[in-house]
Amino acid sequence: MNLISLKTELRQELKLTPQLLQSMEVLQMNSQELLDYLGKLSEENPTLELSEASELRSAYAELRQKASWLDAGTFGTSFAHEEDGPPEPGATDKELDSLSAFLCDQLERKRLPKPMLALCKYMAELVDEDGYLTQEDLDGLTEMKIPQTMVDQALDMIQSLEPAGVGARDLSECLVLQLSRRKDNVPYAMDIAARFLTELSRSHYGPITKALGASISEIQAAEKAIAALNPHPGQAFQPAEPTLYVRPDVFVVELEGELQVLLNEYYLPKVTVNPYYSSMAKESDDPEARTYLKEKLRQTKWLLDSLERRGSTLRRCAQAILDVQRPFFSGQTAELSPMKLSSLAETLDLHPSTVSRAVRDKYLQCRQGIYPLRYFFSRAVGQQGLSRQAVKQRMLLRFKDENSSHPLSDQALCDLLAEEGIFLARRTVAKYRIELGIGSSTARRARNRGK
Repeated sequence: MNLISLKTELRQELKLTPQLLQSMEVLQMNSQELLDYLGKLSEENPTLELSEASELRSAYAELRQKASWLDAGTFGTSFAHEEDGPPEPGATDKELDSLSAFLCDQLERKRLPKPMLALCKYMAELVDEDGYLTQEDLDGLTEMKIPQTMVDQALDMIQSLEPAGVGARDLSECLVLQLSRRKDNVPYAMDIAARFLTELSRSHYGPITKALGASISEIQAAEKAIAALNPHPGQAFQPAEPTLYVRPDVFVVELEGELQVLLNEYYLPKVTVNPYYSSMAKESDDPEARTYLKEKLRQTKWLLDSLERRGSTLRRCAQAILDVQRPFFSGQTAELSPMKLSSLAETLDLHPSTVSRAVRDKYLQCRQGIYPLRYFFSRAVGQQGLSRQAVKQRMLLRFKDENSSHPLSDQALCDLLAEEGIFLARRTVAKYRIELGIGSSTARRARNRGK
């Protein structure tokens, strides 16, 4: 009897080694988080030695003489506070109970298969401060060859967690997710949240009643239920006190007539292997001590490799952003060119997830000001292929020049943009206007009358 058999099996696994996890964690850290992380590791690992890099401090002082705007702006940088020196470690406290940690804690108790758990945890890290997932990040997962069915299952799992509405891809979905958990079913609330938010925001009940066959009183009852929902479910996990300043991770500076990318590593300590403990790991007569120190040395070397990869990846991403957005940085225009995160990843031959982690929660400072790195990613819209940011710039110019007695309606703005070859739906124009913090034409007219 033959007990040996051969079979071919296709199986999907996500393997995350300790080295890879550390590298991913370090890559995602912004400047302040990295400084805090190094300080914590140095207390736990005797083979890790941190020393002041005085040459970097001198280099920064020299750089400031060439670019006096470095410490200017709304946020400023850490050097503006302490005579060219870094703040005490922990000056900007990191929230212990972050949204991503809260989501991962819930996922751990779901008893999910390991590949699904790893994917869900990764997606939990992508959720922004308001509790939303961007479609671009989800598209990046597909480009990583993760099956769409698996991505959809993970998205459903994230959206089933607390707080209600987390993991939504837009405001409408966020509200629908919250309404679906209510025990009392308010008639028409789900339909209105899914299809008629723009009309509801203007109190245009007519189109809604006509489409749904509902009465005005029923629409108003649904409106009351929707108004009680939280459009930003993730903000409960943000610090109670606002952050006083942001330390840029990247500078774009003109040196010798050429724009250059510089990483803001001037305040970081010099990270090296402690020679005393390195020698002890080889020569100690205590086997237990040797084993302990060898393990700590491996951790230190992993860290040094991770720091090098972080710097290299961040510099490459920032340089690619500079190459695409050079007219903006050189002051030729205030408009950005269209640039997708996935396209940048393809150019750099990196996974979209790697680029996403490299730019997440990091800031760039240039002569124009301080911007999140994600600010420079914008999809193309309209016949002219302008970026969203460029379209918003055009809208701002229109608002600036409008007749205060007769403010532009969203439809009028649609028509004006169409004359420039920018064809957008009225709903899209209304969305961009809201994102710019500009009220409706009715609200603007009422405000102007009150002046």
